[in-house]
Amino acid sequence: MPNQLSVPFKKTYNVDVKKAARDYIYAKHVDTHPDAFKWDLNEWESLRKDATGGVVRVDRVDPAVRYNAQLVFILTKLPVDIGLEIPYAPAFSPSSMPITMKNLAYERAAVLFNLGALYSQLAASEDRSNAEGLKRALSYHQSAAGSFSFLLSSAVPPLRDTLQSEEEMPLDLTEAFVKSLELLMLAQAQECTWQRAVLDHYKNGVIAKLAAKAATFYEDAVRTIRDASPPIKHAFPSTWITHCEAKGYHFQAAALYRKSVEDLEASKYGHELSRLHQASMLGKKAYDIARRGGVAKAVVEDVKSLLDEVQKNITRAERDNDLIYHQDVPAPSALPVITGAALVNSNVHPGLTNPSTVIGSEGVIFGELLAWGAKEAVDIYNDRKQDWLKDQVFDRAQELNDEAQGLLRSLNLPASLEALEKPIGIPPSLLKKSEEVKLADGPIWIETSIQAIKKLGTRSAEILNEALDILDQEAEEDEGFQHDNPGVRPTSHEANKELTNKAQRYRAVLSQAAESDEVVRSKWDDWERNITELTWDQADLEASIPSSTGRASISQQTQSHARALRVLIESLDDVMREREQLVQRARRLSEADDIQPRILRVAANIERWKEVNPAMFESDFEEELLKYEKFRQGVEESEQKQGEILEAVKARNESFLQSRKEDPSVKDREHALQSLDLAYHKYKEIKKNLEEGLQFYNELADMLAEFREDCKDWARRRRHDARSIVQSMNSMSLESQSAHVHDDVSANQPAHQDMSAPGQPGVSSRRKPAFGLPPPNSGDWQAMDLPPGPPDSPGTGAKRRKQML
Repeated sequence: MPNQLSVPFKKTYNVDVKKAARDYIYAKHVDTHPDAFKWDLNEWESLRKDATGGVVRVDRVDPAVRYNAQLVFILTKLPVDIGLEIPYAPAFSPSSMPITMKNLAYERAAVLFNLGALYSQLAASEDRSNAEGLKRALSYHQSAAGSFSFLLSSAVPPLRDTLQSEEEMPLDLTEAFVKSLELLMLAQAQECTWQRAVLDHYKNGVIAKLAAKAATFYEDAVRTIRDASPPIKHAFPSTWITHCEAKGYHFQAAALYRKSVEDLEASKYGHELSRLHQASMLGKKAYDIARRGGVAKAVVEDVKSLLDEVQKNITRAERDNDLIYHQDVPAPSALPVITGAALVNSNVHPGLTNPSTVIGSEGVIFGELLAWGAKEAVDIYNDRKQDWLKDQVFDRAQELNDEAQGLLRSLNLPASLEALEKPIGIPPSLLKKSEEVKLADGPIWIETSIQAIKKLGTRSAEILNEALDILDQEAEEDEGFQHDNPGVRPTSHEANKELTNKAQRYRAVLSQAAESDEVVRSKWDDWERNITELTWDQADLEASIPSSTGRASISQQTQSHARALRVLIESLDDVMREREQLVQRARRLSEADDIQPRILRVAANIERWKEVNPAMFESDFEEELLKYEKFRQGVEESEQKQGEILEAVKARNESFLQSRKEDPSVKDREHALQSLDLAYHKYKEIKKNLEEGLQFYNELADMLAEFREDCKDWARRRRHDARSIVQSMNSMSLESQSAHVHDDVSANQPAHQDMSAPGQPGVSSRRKPAFGLPPPNSGDWQAMDLPPGPPDSPGTGAKRRKQML
């Protein structure tokens, strides 16, 4: 049995790399077809199998290093979350539930961890009783330490940055855990140098320094584990810490013993005795810890051998000093400290620090794909551009238009002018609006859209209820499972908090949407008659508008004010028309604007293996957005012109009203024209509301359908998990029963019968429990930290929906 430790692999499972990557490319790179990356997808899948196979052979090092290199480059092209669920079991609990993350940084960290584990297992497989085996073991231990060191500096921080909370970080990938493994590997490498020095008969003083440094490494590893926050001690096998403690005391004792021999050679007999007594005390500590802690028998034997040698030398040294030398024996604190000498380092594989050197002739995976950071930068620029234009140009222009039209309506313009200028018939502006509503079948379209929105709202609520029914059905099944297997896993209402909280949010959205729908329906009820009038034939519409008195009854002063008002209104129309043209030019420029070529040029100048992130393009964003500044300035100039015109309109309209005769027929005609004009604006408003409502419900229906599928997947995984747990418990139960039968048979056999011999009656076929595991993409492997949900009793779907309402 070896007297050194090796790190086990983090066990993983097959994952559908191709599907996740294809789906991501299809969704995010609409201008790129996933079939263009067949080689890349195949290479990724193949390389992952080679690199994560868990085979202990030296030829498995290169695939792991190459896979890390490809992941480094892949992470410059793709975000950490492409929807690929990656499962890895804790290193020291391979049969426990794997921790699953949708995180490529997690994949890279686990690959580097397993590379360190592979090196440590290669070291443990070497025969250290000869010089060549010691040399290889020393090299492997240092490479293992280097792999853990590189993992700690290069992969752990990026992984931590992608997580939402500290609790999501796997314990065996925390800084303290990885650092303790690096120190352990250095300790065992230093032990190899000490052993080589012993075999090669180095001077005792040198051997003492090597042993002292080995002790320091072991002590640092133990201290790192014990001081870790969050605690990691429980994540190690119980014998590991006692192994390291025993080794620490053992090498302290070994250093003192070797130094005592050097003291003897220098005729420092008192120093020799003091160090021997101290070595004996530390050796006994190491022996007690090793024996009680259940560490490897080889470690116990090593310590026992040292203790025997120390005790033999104490007997000889005490006799010689008492009879011959009579030197004083100083206290241990008075002796010179043995300074440790480190002959080992954390050797990092060159392919880790310079990944481009191990890629090979076939090239990098996704070498032709636009980096996710550059793609994200293009999307960010487009979003920022649209937000800026909407805020500074589009919305501001609309606000100015609404302000102008609102003021005109409040002043009953231009209806009051048209009533005078055209005392009979339909004004051309109103006739044009009537034709627009008529051609669009306005009232019919509104009625149809209102019914469509009602159906969409009902269907959305049904989809949400279907999703909740799925959760309720699973909760009913879980109630029976919990009754038979209490405490084995979280109950449904604990495990599905994220889904139920999301359902609550959807329910609230539906409720708010229903209220908005009701407002639009009420608006239509109020204005349906007026809007319908706009669709009448011209003769009927003209007949519905009262005629006013002729132009002969209008004074010259009133006509003068009316003409001035008409000029002002036409000037206002010119300003609004110019502003609309400005908006259209900005919209056309925005639609033709493509920042991608510039982003690609900038990204191409960035180091190939460096991650491209959107923050690198901030200066480019600012420069590109400058070309839209002229539109903002144009809107501001039109705002100033409009303000001046509106002030003049208000003043002139006041004079117009004062000069106009009180003619009831004119007022009736003004009122009719104003009502029809306002009906047109209400028609446009209701139409816009309904278009937005249709778009909203169509998008919501897609989101709810996806949510329903998530509920189905969650329920399916829970059922699979329940079956796996039941199967595992049944397997353990059968094994326990088999073990009892074996014990009973053994008790009834003659004392001399060898029950281990093959073919003997009553021999029980031992086997490990067959733990069933969910598929690798199962969400049950994720440690979910979710907001609190409604504490429903299982099987109460109606109750759950009432609580959400």
